[in-house]
Amino acid sequence: MIFVFGPLWSGKRTVAKALLGCDDAEFARRAAWDVQELVHDEVDLEEFANRLSAHDVVIATEIGGGIVPIDAAERAMRERAGRLNCLLAARADKVVRVFCGIGQVIKGGENA
Repeated sequence: MIFVFGPLWSGKRTVAKALLGCDDAEFARRAAWDVQELVHDEVDLEEFANRLSAHDVVIATEIGGGIVPIDAAERAMRERAGRLNCLLAARADKVVRVFCGIGQVIKGGENA
């Protein structure tokens, strides 16, 4: 599994498609994205990470690099999303950080 992460609108899907060498339709079958939005519905993050790891590529938007929310539930959701990212990165064969449309491999090989 390839884990791709980065800021909102940074080009994560474009980089992921290039890594897989596929079109939009094939990408939709092989990838999971916006997983940070799904974390609040999951009770067991380990099991969720295992399920996500069955995809060829998993994409998450970084959400913890800004102002700390006042709302306790929002803080807890951000923490869970960060923990999920750690679990996914540990399971991934390759981890790619995308910034300004440029993929930088931080685990598992050469740059994207």
